Amino acid sequence: MPYSPLLIKPFREELTDVGVKELLTPEDVDKAMDQNGTTLVVINSVCGCAAGMARPAIRRIMEDTGIKKPDRVVSVFAGQDLEATARFRSYIADIPPSSPSIALFKDKELIYFIPKFRIESRDANAVASDLKGVFEEYLAV
Repeated sequence: MPYSPLLIKPFREELTDVGVKELLTPEDVDKAMDQNGTTLVVINSVCGCAAGMARPAIRRIMEDTGIKKPDRVVSVFAGQDLEATARFRSYIADIPPSSPSIALFKDKELIYFIPKFRIESRDANAVASDLKGVFEEYLAV
């Protein structure tokens, strides 16, 4: 059963307020994943590591004007947008479900993945620093 929309509204807004686009349906996911270029996908969640580490790290990255960012930054919400999350997970079927997590695709191919266990044991600055390094490596012109 999905979480109450009222409960998760502020968790969604933490990302949408900085330009992350929500993928609410399987069709939204397919449309985003069918595009060439780079796509960062955040699997959002209600857990403490999403609140304390993942969402703040994404906010820092999105607000950092000194780095190149992916062409698209999108999210699905595990525990709420069940069908959209399931569809996204079909794109990374070899990776066990993990939320929160962060995936970077380039031309529809998964090139980097940060699972929950690499988020929950660290702080937001460390996760943001990892992402910045990944962007520098994979998004270079």
